[in-house]
Amino acid sequence: MRLRQRPHRHTGFRISGVSGGRTGRGARRWGGQMMVRIGVFICHCGHNIASVVDVEEVVEYAKTLPWVAHAGHNLYSCSEEGLGSIKRSITENKLDRVVVAACTPRTHEPLFRRACEQAGINKYLFEFVNIREHCSWIHAKEPKEATEKAKKLVAMGVAKAALLKPQTESEAGVIPTAVVIGGGISGLVAAASLVEQGIETHLVEQTGRLGGLLCDITTIGPEGRDARTLVKDVVQRLEASPKAHIHRKARVSDVKGFIGSFEVTIEGCDGPTKVPAGAIIVATGTREFVPTGEYGFGKHPQVITQLELERKLARGEKPKRVVFITCVGSRQPGREYCSRVCCNVTLKNALALSKASPDSRIRIIHRDIMSSGSAAEKLYKETSDSGVRFLRYGLERPPEVVSDGDRVNVIVYDETLDEVVSLDADLVVLAVPMLPPDDSEVTGKLLKVPRDKFGFFLEAHVKLRPVEFSTDGVFICGSARWPVNARECIWQGMAAAAKASIPIKEGKVVIQAITAEVDPEKCAACGNCVLACPYEAIEIVDQDGNRAAKVNEAQCKGCGTCVAACHNDAVSQKGFTSGQLGAMIDALVKASLEGSR
Repeated sequence: MRLRQRPHRHTGFRISGVSGGRTGRGARRWGGQMMVRIGVFICHCGHNIASVVDVEEVVEYAKTLPWVAHAGHNLYSCSEEGLGSIKRSITENKLDRVVVAACTPRTHEPLFRRACEQAGINKYLFEFVNIREHCSWIHAKEPKEATEKAKKLVAMGVAKAALLKPQTESEAGVIPTAVVIGGGISGLVAAASLVEQGIETHLVEQTGRLGGLLCDITTIGPEGRDARTLVKDVVQRLEASPKAHIHRKARVSDVKGFIGSFEVTIEGCDGPTKVPAGAIIVATGTREFVPTGEYGFGKHPQVITQLELERKLARGEKPKRVVFITCVGSRQPGREYCSRVCCNVTLKNALALSKASPDSRIRIIHRDIMSSGSAAEKLYKETSDSGVRFLRYGLERPPEVVSDGDRVNVIVYDETLDEVVSLDADLVVLAVPMLPPDDSEVTGKLLKVPRDKFGFFLEAHVKLRPVEFSTDGVFICGSARWPVNARECIWQGMAAAAKASIPIKEGKVVIQAITAEVDPEKCAACGNCVLACPYEAIEIVDQDGNRAAKVNEAQCKGCGTCVAACHNDAVSQKGFTSGQLGAMIDALVKASLEGSR
């Protein structure tokens, strides 16, 4: 696609070969050629950009670019004043395309698109240029070079904006049913929240027991709330609703479809059942690390884990000489993460033992006590005041457990006292980390959702899209995403249910316009795009007697993988066409050559 500049820089320009769709406010056509007027807005982002990049110099440079009818700058373009300025400029200068050079599109692109739409421009005639993360932040000590780079990035954005076409979003209906995978406390709360909103919900639990790890725990939280009573109350709420369908000893074996129109296959005792659903919540929970061989676990019966201690406490046992060892199997090579909940559970159980027997001798051997939050800090102080003693060890000199008949001795170098200490104990309790479920990899592949290097599921964005996956319509809660305590499991279960209920209650979802499209005339039906698509959004179908690939726009995420896989150039990406990318490269080369003179 060829770009031709008109003699007068700011009065418009012509682009040959552009057609189709609404041209946007201010655009005009003469003899099949479209006149385009682009507005460029450079953001100071406070000091984030302006302290490194010479914003005014970039603005003056933007004014020299072809097709730019207006260029300006704002202290904060995302502020109400900044957005108002952009909208006024669109009207006053009859702009039909907008380029904003600012921070990250991940957080602010929807804001600017909405402003364009309010000013009368199709929101897809907008281009975002990131000169903060891609420029000022990474070149903070090179202001001159950063300014030159910002100019090049803006030139590329303008070149692409000139070739943007209006796009139209579509809508799809939503099946008013949800599926919750996992019957721990987080999954139970999510399911109960959904059915109480009148949403038919299928809860799938692999075991025959609802409640997960809470069924093996006596109390939760610093306040000592009874764990089993909590589970019982939520289960009763769930079972009382005719909207709830509980599948015990069952698993999800297959998932097809997309947001609003999933088909979930549940394998139960009576065989497979296909359940149509509009949303899916993953609450598969966590499991305790088994420290076989560590500190004599599996060899000495006196060496147990926290869950085994919880069972002893539930049976009324009150051991008096207990040594806790924290960070067993975590915060070390191969499993570097902190499991978060271990220290608080250790404090809770140590305090319970101390209160049960005033003459008890409870010791906690730790590397660090991770008790974040005011409630946890209060628990730590109460535990310390009760007579529980703390000894600190280092990874290079771990404790040693030696059997002594019915008892064991723990030998440890106390870093605080700077001496070796020997502690005799009835029990040695190992605080071990929480691990992702055994089947997290299978679940991840079924739902096409990512996991981190330890196997826990990854949210789309911890701060901006909590309890959401990057796959639309699939949500996450509880310790499947990272070890959390029971209170956080409950909060996340409620949050996931609230998010999942939105499309179901609205009855429709908006299908994004930036998707792949196939030219059936060029398509050879080779299937490369089908194999490449990570979202299974492409299939080979018969079209007017010819076999060709077809994109399911509702399922497509616009990643462009299929475009790269196509040998025939039959697949293109809306908003990222070869012509647009080529124009960006040409603009970069031209700007680089001009800068080298």
